[in-house]
Amino acid sequence: MTDLLTRPARRADTTDTPSSARARRRSTVSAETKLSDLGPIVVAIRWATTLASVMLVSRALVEGDFGFAPWLAIIVCNTIVRTVTPYEFSGSVPSLLNLLLEVGLHVAAVVATGYWDSPLVLSLVNAVIVAGLAGGFGFGTRIATVSAVAVTLPDIILQGSDVDRFILAGRWAGVLVLTGVVAGYSRRLSGEADARHTRNLHRLSQMADANALLVTLYEVAQSLPASLDTDEALDSIVSRLHSVVDLDRLAVFTIDGNHLVAARKSNLRVSDIQTLVDLPADAREALDTHSVVVCGLDPAHQGIDARSRSGLYAPLVARRQIIGLIAVEADRSDAFGDRERDAIASFIGSAALAVDNARLFGRIRVVGADEERARIARDIHDRIGQSLAYLGVEADRIIRLNDRDEPIEGPLHNLRTDIRGVVREVRDTLYDLRTDVSEERGLVDALTEHAPRVAERASLTVDLDVDETHRLPVLQERELWRILREAVTNIERHAAATAVRITWRCDGRAALLEVTDNGRGFDAGNVDRIDSYGLLGMRERAASIGASLDITSNRGEGTHVRCFLKPA
Repeated sequence: MTDLLTRPARRADTTDTPSSARARRRSTVSAETKLSDLGPIVVAIRWATTLASVMLVSRALVEGDFGFAPWLAIIVCNTIVRTVTPYEFSGSVPSLLNLLLEVGLHVAAVVATGYWDSPLVLSLVNAVIVAGLAGGFGFGTRIATVSAVAVTLPDIILQGSDVDRFILAGRWAGVLVLTGVVAGYSRRLSGEADARHTRNLHRLSQMADANALLVTLYEVAQSLPASLDTDEALDSIVSRLHSVVDLDRLAVFTIDGNHLVAARKSNLRVSDIQTLVDLPADAREALDTHSVVVCGLDPAHQGIDARSRSGLYAPLVARRQIIGLIAVEADRSDAFGDRERDAIASFIGSAALAVDNARLFGRIRVVGADEERARIARDIHDRIGQSLAYLGVEADRIIRLNDRDEPIEGPLHNLRTDIRGVVREVRDTLYDLRTDVSEERGLVDALTEHAPRVAERASLTVDLDVDETHRLPVLQERELWRILREAVTNIERHAAATAVRITWRCDGRAALLEVTDNGRGFDAGNVDRIDSYGLLGMRERAASIGASLDITSNRGEGTHVRCFLKPA
């Protein structure tokens, strides 16, 4: 723990995990319509319309009419540039101007080369498709309408308003509008698919983060329980303070809301310090500014202890929250200076992190113990509680017999036998609670030791068919062991069986556990109601390690429990 306090402080801010940051970046990209992400479709459309324009213009070029050549060259160059460096449309002003510039280019080419009679009119279709794919069918429809009006108005004004020109303009305007609608609708379908894909990836990344955190937490819980002890963290802080500062008295407070608790103190009177308001002004300044405060003390400017003449106060900050306060005071007026301030400041970050980790780990251990506490309570209730209640009833019966002067020697002898049985049950229960799987002790070892005790106390014939050559990771083996123990316990209490067969197969990745008895069984329709506590716990344990649990039973034909862990 001392090493934890001497390491540089690390800010406990709310930074993102790498996977969550990647998920957010994916969301940002899907929010922006990146035309290159639509695949080769846009490129194919560009080149198809461009090549069609080249073919339509080629006849005029062959006949010596080179008026189309400059505009055709501009369109071909634009297609090449947009193929090599596709742009993004995000709804911003620059991206909007960029897209409108391309549409305007094609409108100008069509207007300059014959309006709706122009052989370059297909390039305008290309521009509308790009607009629809980029901004959706609403945006594509508006671009198509504006483009049609931009070509039709000067055509009618300069060329005349005969019926044929109106029909031609209407046909091309309809084609452009329908093109914008279809392209925009395609963009909507693609966007919805992208959004679903992004949400799925984000959920997957969150599950991966949670899995990694749980694995890390499990490893910490297995290997570092002592180093994450709150008392050890506080003792290490006190030891560190004595090594870097010449002090006469000190206190380490933990803060919960507005309340202060003197977790450690030495020669410092802190009985009057209950809340933050009770602290001297310099200590409150340290908490307010999140910095180490060194000050001189006198009767008009007192510290925590009236005898002190100098003080040093340092906040413990973790996760951007004040979790504690270090108060150091001395009898000399010049006891603390810049050296002491720098020395304290160099380790309070890691000290705060160590205390916060210990407190959080303590809470996690309490939460993790709830399940075992509930299981122990059920075991005690089902086994010992009923037996003790019976002993109480039997003792009352013997008292009544004695009051009526009836012989009690026989009942007392039976009571003594029953008490011995209860004592044996207590020992068996405590033994079962202590029996578990670990790195050194595998499931087969625990089962081999547990089976004879079950056979003896329940008058059962226990047949073991186990594979001792391979093991699973401890976490998986432990859950399977508890499923096995719950299944055997149910047989003891409810099945009225005379024999049970336990099968265990494991290849190091997959495993099969089967427990079969010849007891009275139960109706298959009641499988989820019989011993609901036990079955619920078994199903939850199986699900937690990715295993399947099947329970089959028929009245008078026994019960078969099968738990299969698939290979990863």
